Amino acid sequence: MKSTRFSFPNKDGLTLSAQMEWPADQRPYGFSIFAHCFTCGKNLTTVKAISKALASRGYAVLSFDFTGLGHSDGEFADTNFSANVEDVIAAAQFLEKEFSAPLLLIGHSLGGAAIIKAALQLPSVKAIATIAAPSQVSHVRKLFQSDLAKIESIGSAKVDLGGRSFLIKKQFVDDLINHTITQTLGVLSKALLILHSPQDTVVNIANASELYQFAHHPKSFVSLDGADHLLTNKSDAQYAGEVIAAWVQHYMQVQETPSLDSEYQTVGLIGEKEDGFTTLIKTGKHFITADEPEDVGGNDFGPSPYQLLTSALAACTVMTLRMYANRKELNIKEIKVHVSHSKRHCEDCDITNSNSLIDHFERMIEVDGELDGAKLTKLSEIADKCPVHKTLLGEIKIDTTLKRN
Repeated sequence: MKSTRFSFPNKDGLTLSAQMEWPADQRPYGFSIFAHCFTCGKNLTTVKAISKALASRGYAVLSFDFTGLGHSDGEFADTNFSANVEDVIAAAQFLEKEFSAPLLLIGHSLGGAAIIKAALQLPSVKAIATIAAPSQVSHVRKLFQSDLAKIESIGSAKVDLGGRSFLIKKQFVDDLINHTITQTLGVLSKALLILHSPQDTVVNIANASELYQFAHHPKSFVSLDGADHLLTNKSDAQYAGEVIAAWVQHYMQVQETPSLDSEYQTVGLIGEKEDGFTTLIKTGKHFITADEPEDVGGNDFGPSPYQLLTSALAACTVMTLRMYANRKELNIKEIKVHVSHSKRHCEDCDITNSNSLIDHFERMIEVDGELDGAKLTKLSEIADKCPVHKTLLGEIKIDTTLKRN
């Protein structure tokens, strides 16, 4: 996917590290912000997977490292939950200045609580989505419960969080009690989507219930059944991203993006090596994800190139037949076309293989209607006149130019 690195100042002038995941042609439906979980960072697999899933549906997603984490400046020990909220607001101000004000906020775990607080101060935001978020920020105290007495007595303590050592100061603990998330939800007038796993052992599902109880409508809840707190299974993160993208479209008042500046109407985009073969496609105002099967190194997040080709033939065939049936007033309830293709994209791309294979498409048409033999024969003839069919059988010329960005 297309990723761009940025940096922006927080309230105290410290530089925060960020990156943007873009849709295929960098003309997003809208901009959004992803706030990561406690002591995590923007490079967490979950953040990347969800951001890319949203980008594949046409949304640009800015993720960033909170102050003192990842590649951002500052000391983690000097931050607190209030600072996290201010960092989210700083990210929104950056987007508004450089691109467009954010319409969607996404937050994972404590980041989910942070976006709820920040949303009160961001009028451009129409919707927020939380993933495994606590209903009270004081929940984070449980992560260093055994060190609380030491923190209270001497003012700080080094605690182990996820195998890493962090200095937690008393001011961090004291700041937690200043924030009541459920109270904020009581006055927040934004669309809310709560995603949570019933199997979450870090922030249990009761937190989602409490968030839902205090939130105003419109509010929605989706169970991430089987997922762990960090959504370490890539398919769980992919699912969460696709759910958010589908849900938020109802609240974003998405306008059709401008047509491309050139004659090109379809854009395909593939990103870094770690993305495998997952490809974003924008054609007209529609976004599609293409991929390869897992057994050849893909993520299987979408149809393969040849599957897209057979899909084009199947779709064009049924449309052509329906147009003909309507014009001739044929009593046809349903038309179904099955198309298969005998070659695989990965095998066909092997330039060391000199064997030339003939492309073989098999098409089977099912018609539910009162038709005699002559009419069925005519439908078969009409199917061969479908524009994609004729394109595949016709002489094709492809002109290619290369451009360095």
